[in-house]
Amino acid sequence: VYILAELRKLGWTTETQEFTYRDITGRNLIAAQGRGPLIILGAHYDTRSVADRDPIDATRPVPGANDGASGVAVLLELARTLDIDRAGAEIWLVFFDAEDQGNINGWPFAVGASYMAQRLSMQPRAVVVVDMVGDSKQEIFWEQNSDVQLMKTLWAVAANLGYEAYFVPQHGYAIADDHTPFRQQGIVAAGIIDFDYPYWHTAEDTPDKVSPASLERVGRVLETWLEERVW
Repeated sequence: VYILAELRKLGWTTETQEFTYRDITGRNLIAAQGRGPLIILGAHYDTRSVADRDPIDATRPVPGANDGASGVAVLLELARTLDIDRAGAEIWLVFFDAEDQGNINGWPFAVGASYMAQRLSMQPRAVVVVDMVGDSKQEIFWEQNSDVQLMKTLWAVAANLGYEAYFVPQHGYAIADDHTPFRQQGIVAAGIIDFDYPYWHTAEDTPDKVSPASLERVGRVLETWLEERVW
């Protein structure tokens, strides 16, 4: 409710895409503005139901300050600052549900993103997913399941902004995330994710671990990529 309310206050047209998986109802939240080629920016807003990597109590839920909320924060700030006319595209900000329950009771990852990717009525020019981008020790490598040219373009934007130390143009992990279902549909998609995060899937994934400067860098890269039309 909060995410949709904030988007509507900023003038975005919103809708909810409901889906059911194993008798559980999920909701992808979609906000749209602009005209032109479709570009989707995504983040997941669900958090993991159990902190299965926590060394003290693996039954607690994950607060998700970085793994979930950091990407949501970037998109909400872009909703406020992005110059849609300069971007020259139809922009969707998508907040995916049911990304982070993978390997719990047989669930896969990226359930909400898979639902959307399989039902798109138009072909996006590109999909960029941001996840776990708030770590104060930020180092974001190329994700191996992402479109290489799209990553090179985004990392070049980062370099031009002076962020070479944080956006490292080298391959890192291969990660199944919300960009993966779009790649499986033949769509140009990439994930921006900083996977070297010691509090991943633990109860210590709390706001004090998240750096505003890290969030700003990722937001600036996406904002510049769109407004300078280097997509």
